[in-house]
Amino acid sequence: MTLAYDAAGDGPALVLLHSGVCDRRMWDPQWSALVDAGYRVVRCDFRGFGETPLPDRRHNDADDVLELLDTLGIDRAALIGSSFGGRVALEIAARRPERVSALVLLCAGLPEHEPSDVLRAFGEREDALLEAGDVAGAVELNVDTWLGPDAQEAVRDEVRAMQRHAFDVQLAAPEGAGRFAVETDLSAVKAPCLALSGGRDLEDFRQIAARLPELLADARHLELPWAGHLPGLERPAAVSDLLAGFLRETVPAG
Repeated sequence: MTLAYDAAGDGPALVLLHSGVCDRRMWDPQWSALVDAGYRVVRCDFRGFGETPLPDRRHNDADDVLELLDTLGIDRAALIGSSFGGRVALEIAARRPERVSALVLLCAGLPEHEPSDVLRAFGEREDALLEAGDVAGAVELNVDTWLGPDAQEAVRDEVRAMQRHAFDVQLAAPEGAGRFAVETDLSAVKAPCLALSGGRDLEDFRQIAARLPELLADARHLELPWAGHLPGLERPAAVSDLLAGFLRETVPAG
């Protein structure tokens, strides 16, 4: 099954991978800017998000993205991943380094990261709300946790809608659905990487971004002091400019 996706533009390929509280619509603010900059831009919904349903078997998100690239005839692409999407991007870059030209990781997750007490408490609270049937409460918990103070109310509403839809799909998952992990060696990642963190984000993700230059062959870290966990939605123009500048250096168009 192919993931639901959008594709537009010509030039070097870019793939946008969404966070675990959103779907591919989170990239609306960057979409036109990247296409207009001369790139072939693809964005997709992971299974259980947006327009991609969950199958009745376990799946691996990196495998799904690689299958989508094969379907589109894309041999090599830059990967731009937010949060969980950043974790998927790292897995792809480690397992298939020849297919990744560059990486931008926005507040990315890391496979072996041991969650802090704060992050663990968030997960326990979310689970408790969902088990109690309070889906709306779980949505609000995510909106309040992951969006920084610069997010406008319209953006908060967009994240509410995306997270609510994801919960509805995932809570109705067929028997047997779920993810499986593939062990990865980050020393295999060769693509140049820009790791962004948010000064208003949970400490877990700030620490992960700061560690990536030690773990990857060619990575640099930049903290955005104003940002929460979803900077591309909080200050879209600023993030679009950062993406464009890094891509001009690493994967120039035209």
